[in-house]
Amino acid sequence: MQDDGAIQVARGEAEAELPGPDRLGGPDGHEARGSRVEPERVVVDARAEDARAPAVGAWSGLTGVSSAMGPVVGGLLVGVAPWGWRLVFLINLPLAVVVVYASRHIPETRDEEVDGHIDVVGAVLAAAGLAALVYGLTEGSSFGWGARQLGAAAAGVVLLAVFAIVELRIRTPMLPMRLFRSRQFTAANAVTIVVYGALGGAFFLLPVELQQGAGFSAVEAGASLLPVTAMLLLLSARMGRIAARRGPRLQMTVGPLIAAVGVVLLIRIHPGVSYVSAVLPGVLVFGFGMSIIVAPLTATVMAAAPQTDVGVASAVNNDLARTAGLFAVAVLPALSGITAAAYKSPAELSRGFHHAAWIAATLCASGGVLAGLFIKNDVLKRGTPSGAAPDQVGVASTPGLPDASAS
Repeated sequence: MQDDGAIQVARGEAEAELPGPDRLGGPDGHEARGSRVEPERVVVDARAEDARAPAVGAWSGLTGVSSAMGPVVGGLLVGVAPWGWRLVFLINLPLAVVVVYASRHIPETRDEEVDGHIDVVGAVLAAAGLAALVYGLTEGSSFGWGARQLGAAAAGVVLLAVFAIVELRIRTPMLPMRLFRSRQFTAANAVTIVVYGALGGAFFLLPVELQQGAGFSAVEAGASLLPVTAMLLLLSARMGRIAARRGPRLQMTVGPLIAAVGVVLLIRIHPGVSYVSAVLPGVLVFGFGMSIIVAPLTATVMAAAPQTDVGVASAVNNDLARTAGLFAVAVLPALSGITAAAYKSPAELSRGFHHAAWIAATLCASGGVLAGLFIKNDVLKRGTPSGAAPDQVGVASTPGLPDASAS
């Protein structure tokens, strides 16, 4: 039951990332404007423009704490009893109380140009489309591609296509398509999709491999990524300051490449290995690569959007990262040859994990290549008039600032 519980916890954590109507609900804030706290927008409002990247770096480092503590707490709960994995779904209750209390002390931010209309149709279409597509991909990779799996995946694609059409036509969309007229915004989100998709898939499988393949306990497997949190805390704000001074392109190029090396180092995991020799080196290199890219990437997404759309821009980036991770979790095991039977065979699971690590590392490195080709160094220093998308095709650069074509 511990083995089944570990897999259930990993699946639960991945499925919990699926955006629902409360996360994808309107045109007025972070993920769902007006429906939840906007952490990136708070950072923007609380800091001067030239301090945005360092502030985002500090915020990114602190959010890494919660990300790393999740597997640790999950491992502890799994070890409580055979049914302990069910307790994972109660974790959000005390956290919600803390958030509600803390929100009373956070300054409110609003876009006075919108009427507060909630895009209910868009929220329903996005949630239903993602749910159907991820369900079809997950079930198909696990149990074969029958009529039910293919039908669900096809329905998801159709619903997402209808969602895109609706968002183009309504007056107050939850996903303003005008944001993608910014080449820098589109490029930064493309980097997000491949990097977070690769890492989401690889690090979904890592705790399972450590438990089922290498014989670690649930707590040990959960704690394996704590060095990543330490590196994010120590380096993210510093990397944000460097990006603000020198531009984000180099860090967004080098960071994914280093993180990809870290993922490749994890192929040394096999039954009976020790954490220090086989796991820690890869985790440290991966954490260093992530600490290089996280703050510049987020700052670039926010800088590429008009000031009035910073909240929704960060929401788009956040949701694309989560969605990419979901798709990777659904598809990567099948691409790596990991079947349901493999979870009961340490040697077979390890072989599949090694294949998954190579695939994830390739995707991650491609994010660095994309950044090197398309991200411009002056994106964090451009002045953007409120309400106008920066770096649009055919739009002249703001007077007094570097030309939009400058590197």
